[in-house]
Amino acid sequence: MEDSVVRSLVALVVLAAAVGITAAAPAAAASAPGPCGYTATPEDPPARPVSLPPDPRHTPDRGTVTVTLFTNLGPIPLTLDRAEAPCTVQSFLHLTRHGFYNRTVCHRLTTYPTLKVLQCGDPTGTGEGGPGYRYKDELPTNLPPAPTDPTGVRRIYGRGLLAMANAGPDTNGSQFFLVFADSVLRPNYTVFGSVRPLGLHTLDYIAAGGVAPTADDPAPVDGAPARRTEIILAF
Repeated sequence: MEDSVVRSLVALVVLAAAVGITAAAPAAAASAPGPCGYTATPEDPPARPVSLPPDPRHTPDRGTVTVTLFTNLGPIPLTLDRAEAPCTVQSFLHLTRHGFYNRTVCHRLTTYPTLKVLQCGDPTGTGEGGPGYRYKDELPTNLPPAPTDPTGVRRIYGRGLLAMANAGPDTNGSQFFLVFADSVLRPNYTVFGSVRPLGLHTLDYIAAGGVAPTADDPAPVDGAPARRTEIILAF
């Protein structure tokens, strides 16, 4: 059953590539007037041309949306939850529809005992690139406390969660991470969906390859995945 699903998804990738699902958007405006507050960052220009996301007075905040990351190592279907993080879902869909994530590598794999994630979403592949805008956090309030944290501050980001990476409060952009095993973090990262079962199978395969060794560290726990992971197409 799983093989037939994979074959079908691969066929979709080939078809989509044939019809050219790409889009180059105009340069971003200074800011959006709506409640999400998407704001251009001229000091940190977009890694690829893309406009600010739409920011309607009422941001859609009900229901779920499915997006699939077709990678060179297998599909990673995602379920985005509008009720959980409407502004984040709106931005992610905007970037997906404009081809921002196509032909990008997932640049970071972490295999610490308390942090096991794959990070993607930077067209430069360096961890420094973004969409040329930022927007506010939509932080989770229902994550279980980490039993190993005596302060009670850290939370468990459970296996399969989809969350935004950031560089501090209200600095969300395009980078996101996929949790392949329960991880312990401060609840400072917006959760906006989850990885579906077939995607977890792909994530497990990537994680099993470990982190690529370097001249300075032959057995790293944080760095580029040893199994190079490229998002060929996202839609």
